[in-house]
Amino acid sequence: MRKLYSVPLAIAATGAAGLAYSAGYEVRSFRLRRVDVPVLPRGAKPVRVLQVSDIHMVTGQHKKQRWLQSLAGLRPDLVVNTGDNLSDPLAVPATLDALGPLMEFPGVYVFGSNDYYGPARKSPTRYLKALASGNHGLNNADGTGRKGITGAIHNPWEKLRDGFDAAGWLDLTNARGRLSLAGLDVEFTGIDDPHIRRDRYAEVAGGPSADADLSIGVVHAPYLRSLDAFTADGYPLVLAGHTHGGQLCVPFYGALVTNCDLDAKRVKGLSTHRAGGRLAHLHVSAGCGTNRYTPVRFACPPEATLLTLVARPR
Repeated sequence: MRKLYSVPLAIAATGAAGLAYSAGYEVRSFRLRRVDVPVLPRGAKPVRVLQVSDIHMVTGQHKKQRWLQSLAGLRPDLVVNTGDNLSDPLAVPATLDALGPLMEFPGVYVFGSNDYYGPARKSPTRYLKALASGNHGLNNADGTGRKGITGAIHNPWEKLRDGFDAAGWLDLTNARGRLSLAGLDVEFTGIDDPHIRRDRYAEVAGGPSADADLSIGVVHAPYLRSLDAFTADGYPLVLAGHTHGGQLCVPFYGALVTNCDLDAKRVKGLSTHRAGGRLAHLHVSAGCGTNRYTPVRFACPPEATLLTLVARPR
């Protein structure tokens, strides 16, 4: 009789061990990735950009708060926050406290859907269903929008915005801005979250300014329409988050889903994007949090990225 039960028990034990690892260890195993991006004019000094994304802060996540605070020790030239800071309507104070030391440095930000709306309990299989149907967020495969969000908790995102603005960070919600960084005039163009169809690229279209040393596109969710627009307009670098790197990945294979129409091969890290006969560097952060109702990661540790912008090759 023991042989009849041995295989199911082994499978159950393996599953329990994987769940314990992903929920008990990996989800709190914060990492810093480093990558060089060749986008600066020749002869320019390197610019160090810290990208944080998808924090999904919940009240009481003290280890995450301490880790985010510690990133200030990198002394970046710029902090880029690509959204989804919240996963708890009460977590604005904890989020601002965690990012407080980083707000001593120049910064820019966009928001994601979870900054505007509180999380809801949903089946994890919805991501696979979305992959099959092509319907992600409020986006349908034919480009039309679904009905607006109803019955959701509204997060106090205005308080988060006010905290960022008070620190001098630039709000790139369908907006442009400029900063002087390491002796360079750097221009930023951002759009609101395409995942819930708040992006208004037409309001910021036109491409990089001729007198800027570098122009960067910033968006929360890397939907292809946004990447195409930035790239075709001539932006050499686009920064995004949203994907969680796939969150639950298959070892030696990678991500199964991206929660948008971006392909899984570019779910995280540095890659490129082509549109309109032009090429842009694309960096997608895997983020450092999860939805509060799915607090697990597997083969995809939480992260922030230090991007060192360097001169273009000759």
